[in-house]
Amino acid sequence: MTDTSDSKPRFRSDVTVELVKHTASDTDVLWAARVSTAGEQSLDELSKDPERSKGLINFLMRDRHGSPFEHNSMTFLVSAPLFVFREFHRHRVGWSYNEESGRYRQLRPVFYVPDASRKLVQQGRPGKYEFVEGTASQQELVAGAMEDSYQQSYEAYQRMLEAGVAREVARAVLPVGLYSSMYATCNARSLMHFLGLRTQHEMASVPSFPQREIEMVAEKLEAHWAQLMPLTHAAFNANGRVAP
Repeated sequence: MTDTSDSKPRFRSDVTVELVKHTASDTDVLWAARVSTAGEQSLDELSKDPERSKGLINFLMRDRHGSPFEHNSMTFLVSAPLFVFREFHRHRVGWSYNEESGRYRQLRPVFYVPDASRKLVQQGRPGKYEFVEGTASQQELVAGAMEDSYQQSYEAYQRMLEAGVAREVARAVLPVGLYSSMYATCNARSLMHFLGLRTQHEMASVPSFPQREIEMVAEKLEAHWAQLMPLTHAAFNANGRVAP
């Protein structure tokens, strides 16, 4: 049976990232690192101010001693278009995912339409290109074409559900601009690798050219992490934004 209470398409241009839970602090890096010289006494770091040892964090980052940055955990609830998740799920090491299912629930008609800040035109050859602003007519074309396509695809989805077709079959007509939600769990090291690839930043020693929509997610992830582990975040920036 089809749920018709939420059948009118809605359009968004944003992404959301919520920090659900965490065990993540700069202290986690310090006690993990100091076990190599202090053994079990490294747990004394739990009662100390991590600010006094920010030099050690910077040393670990600079010389790429990566494992101490893995002894923490952050779980996020992310809402974004499907095409963002398909890029996101390429990051496998140090990440765990559970996503909303199109087999077990009727998918809601929420779709992505870029706002005026999204650069629409790609110039240059692959590997050496840039995006520039679209014209007013291009923006109007994109919004109109997307909204019309979304409307038609969701109507087809509903017709199949109303005819008794299984959700896992009917969902095949839905486009990658459909919003989904997932839990994503990582540690600081895996998050730094993600940020190094999925953000453009003036402090990055290695350039990256991410799609803007996944960069929007990355920026929100980074903002949460910077509050949890400010010394580690600062060392990441100071050392070229390369994961150790």
